[in-house]
Amino acid sequence: MPDIKTEEMLLNMGPQHPSTHGVFRVVIRTDGEMVLESESHIGYLHRCFEKVAENNTYIQVVPYTDRMDYLCAMANNLGYAQTVEKLMKLEVPERAQYIRVIVTELNRIASHLLAFGTYGMDIGAITPFLYAFRDREMILKIFEKLCGQRLNYSYVRVGGVTFDITEEILADIQRFCDYFEPDTIKEYNELLSYNGIFISRTAKVGVLPADLALSYGVTGPSLRGSGVKRDLRKDEPYSIYDRFEFDIPVGTGEMGALGDCWDRYMVRVLEMTESVKIIRQALADIPAGDFCDKKAFRGVKPPKGEVYHKIEGARGEVGFYIVSDGTTKPYRVKARGPSFCNISVLDALTSRGDCMVADMVAIIGSLDIVMGEVDR
Repeated sequence: MPDIKTEEMLLNMGPQHPSTHGVFRVVIRTDGEMVLESESHIGYLHRCFEKVAENNTYIQVVPYTDRMDYLCAMANNLGYAQTVEKLMKLEVPERAQYIRVIVTELNRIASHLLAFGTYGMDIGAITPFLYAFRDREMILKIFEKLCGQRLNYSYVRVGGVTFDITEEILADIQRFCDYFEPDTIKEYNELLSYNGIFISRTAKVGVLPADLALSYGVTGPSLRGSGVKRDLRKDEPYSIYDRFEFDIPVGTGEMGALGDCWDRYMVRVLEMTESVKIIRQALADIPAGDFCDKKAFRGVKPPKGEVYHKIEGARGEVGFYIVSDGTTKPYRVKARGPSFCNISVLDALTSRGDCMVADMVAIIGSLDIVMGEVDR
C-alpha cells in the first residue's frame, strides 16, 4: 500500500468563535486532528484603560475598573480603591471593610458560577449552564438591591462603599449561603464534575506544570490548579482577610495528571465553598458604624508619590500602579490583569504535539479568561 501523506493546514479560531470567551483569535497549524502549533492574537477589545484613567479624577476612574474583569467587578473596584487609599494613607471604617469582603466574595462566587456553567457548555453539556445561571441570578439580585447594578457596580470606591448594607440585604445573603452550601455544590459535582464524559474531555488535557505556570506569571485558580498554594488573601493579606479562617484549594492530580483542565476547573468549584465560609464569618462579625469616609467621597487629592497594590481577584492577582503628581488626576496608572498572563501560556500548552483540535476549546475554557482584562 502506498504511504498516506497528510498536509498541514492553518485554521483560524476567532476572533469571534463562540467558545473563545470573547474577541480572541488563535491561528492553529494542524496535521489532521493534531495541533502542531498555535499563535494567539489579542487586541480586538482594547479600550485604552490606562490612558483614560490619566485623564479623569481618581473617583471618576472607578467605573472604568468595572469594565476590566466585568464578571468580578467588585474585586477591580477594591483593588483600585485600596491602591489610592494606600497612597493617601487613608483608614477605611471597619464596617466598610466588612462590607467590601462580603460583596467581593459574593462576586467571586458569581464569577466562578459563570465559569462552571460556560465551561460545561464549551464541552457540550448544556444543563450545567442553566443551573449556574439560576444560582448566579440570586447574587445579582442582591447586588441590584444593594447598588442598583447587576454587572458593573462602581460600589467599592475610595474611602469605603457607595451605600450602606441594610439588614434586609444581610438576611438575603445569609439565605443564599444556607441555600448554596453544601447541597448545591454537591449537585454541581454530580451533574458535571464527576461526569464520565466531562472527565474524558478534561482529564490529562492541557497539563500545565507549576514551573511553566510561574515562568509565565500565571496566577489565581489556573496556578493553584497546578498545585501551587498561592493566594494573596493568605500570603499577603489585605483588607481584613487575616481575620477569617478558610482554606486554599489546589490541584491534586485526582484524574491522573496534576495541572490538567479538570484540576483548574475543580479549584474554582472548591473555592466557592471557601468564599461562603468567609461570607458567613463576615456576616457574624460585621460592626455598626460608618460605611465610608465622607471627606474622601467629596474629593481625592493624594500627595505626590507612587504606589503599587495587588489583590486576589477571581482570575488571579489584580494589581494597580499609580503615580501621583499631587493633583486630582493620576499622572500614571498601570493595571495588571491576571487574564493577560494566564492566556499567554496558551501557545506553550497547545504546541507540544499532544493537543487535538477539540482540546483547544477545553484548554481555553479552563483558563477562564475575560478579554476586557486582557485588552484593558
